[in-house]
This record gives sequence, C-alpha cells and structure tokens, in this order.
Amino acid sequence: MRFSIYQDSRVGGRAVNQDRMGYTFTKEALLLVVCDGMGGHVAGELAAQMALQVIHERFVAEAKPILANPAVFLEEAIYAAHDAILDLAISRRMPESPRTTVVACVIQQSRALWAHVGDSRLYLYRKGILIKKTRDHSQLELMHAKGLPIENEGNNHPDRNTLYNCLGSPYQPLVEQGNPVLLEPKDCLLLCSDGLWSNVPETSIGLVLTRCNAMEGVPKLIQYALAEGGPRCDNVTAVGMNWLGESPVQTGQVLETGEHSTFDMAQGRYESTLHINEVATQSNFQIEQEIDAAINAIHEAIRKTHL
Repeated sequence: MRFSIYQDSRVGGRAVNQDRMGYTFTKEALLLVVCDGMGGHVAGELAAQMALQVIHERFVAEAKPILANPAVFLEEAIYAAHDAILDLAISRRMPESPRTTVVACVIQQSRALWAHVGDSRLYLYRKGILIKKTRDHSQLELMHAKGLPIENEGNNHPDRNTLYNCLGSPYQPLVEQGNPVLLEPKDCLLLCSDGLWSNVPETSIGLVLTRCNAMEGVPKLIQYALAEGGPRCDNVTAVGMNWLGESPVQTGQVLETGEHSTFDMAQGRYESTLHINEVATQSNFQIEQEIDAAINAIHEAIRKTHL
C-alpha cells in the first residue's frame, strides 16, 4: 500500500480537548479513527480515549496482515468499545457513563469501508467531487429523514448537536456502515469531529481538498474552523488520507512528507500513531489515572477474547 496521511487536533476555545484520533496500519491494511467525547456528560475524553484504544487493539489483534471481514470487524470493535465504556463507569461508580461519537474506516485491498456512531463525519472526495459522506445521528438529521418542516435550518439549529446515537449510552448504539468503495489513486478521505465540519462549509472542504493534498489541506481546514469558531470554538480534529495505490515505490524514488509505503514492511508488524491529548484540568474522577486503568482492562479483555 501507498498513502499519505495527516492528522491534528486542537482544543479551540474549550478548557479540555475531548477529541481523540489515530491511525494504525499493517503491511496490507490501514485503520483510521476519530472520536469526539461528548461534553454534556462526565469525562467525555475518557470515553473517546477508550473507544480509540479498543478499536486499535482489536485491529492489531485481527489484521494479520488483513482483516478477514472488515464489516464484521468494524461492528464488533465499536460494540466492544461501547461495552468497555459501560464497564468502566460501573467499576468506577460514576454517576453516569461517559459518552463519545466515533467514525472509523478500514482500507485494504484498495477498498475502503467505514462505520460511525454519532456526528463525527467521513468524507470521500474523488477528482474534486464528493462521492460519499456519512449521515449524522442527530435530531436535526432525523427531522430531515422524516420530512418534517425545519425552521432556522443550519449549523445554528438547536437540535444540530442533539444526538440520538452514541457510545456509552445506556442503550445499545446503532453502528451504521457505508458500502465498500474501490479507491482510485489520489482519492481523499477525511474523518473529522463536528468542530471542523460545523465551522467549514462543505463546499470549502471540497475546494481545499481538491487544490491541496491531505498534508497541506487538513491544516488549512483546521485553521479555517478555528478562525470561524472564534473564542468559543469547539475542539477541532481531523485525519486526512490520500490513497496512492498498490504499486510499489520506484527505485530511487523518495517518499513525500507524510507518505507511507508498506511494501518493505515485515509480516506481523504494525505502525500506529494514536493521539492522546493532554488533559488541561483534572476532573473529579482523575482522568489520567482512569485512562491508565481502562487501557489495562482493555488489554486483558482482548487477550481473553483471542485465547
């Protein structure tokens, strides 16, 4: 595989960055994940970190070097993340479980397949045209689906951030999957939290990603979102990936900044860059200690699953 990738996350005008992001790849498979901890509930950053870590750990355990069934993997990994968040809330006697959105994408054999819960989005652009986009699990989007009249439609609508589907809720989440797409060279995938898409018009996202590759375009989009969001801007997080195909690097060719080639990668190896943001303030539940304990529990659960 050959691909270029760029990721970044900014706290914006908030005291704590509750977003998490990361990517992991083997010789023949790539995983991209963005999670957005929900600020209306306790320790959203913990839920986001839990989800990111669980999905990553299961990918590493199952991609040898490809996943047997990416659709099954995405569904089971996301449900496992949901269960891990609930287990943590019970074990720590939290007044309520922390919650998060998630969007995750797997690329292998030149095909992309994704799944999401909540309103973190995935966009797929080809030659400047938006060919795929996830559907938000929000009350506003539900009103659209039902054909109900909507006043004051847009990013300022009061129900835009009201989600009916997330990880960590007492109710089992609905994992919505997209249909597999055969990628073409230079296709661009963007996974992002609502801090980006709520502040940057869709036309502008497409224009930037058409004129620039992910390495150049994602930083521009993040800066755009921060400027538009102003002093009260939400956390802004994005992972952008340009697919470069299955052909190996030519002899003497130098990889561009941010470009990866897996042809010389050993079987059974993986590379990862999970993004764990610094916690700006300590909560009543000592978030850093909770994350350490939760990750240890995740490792143990995955170990038992694969015995």
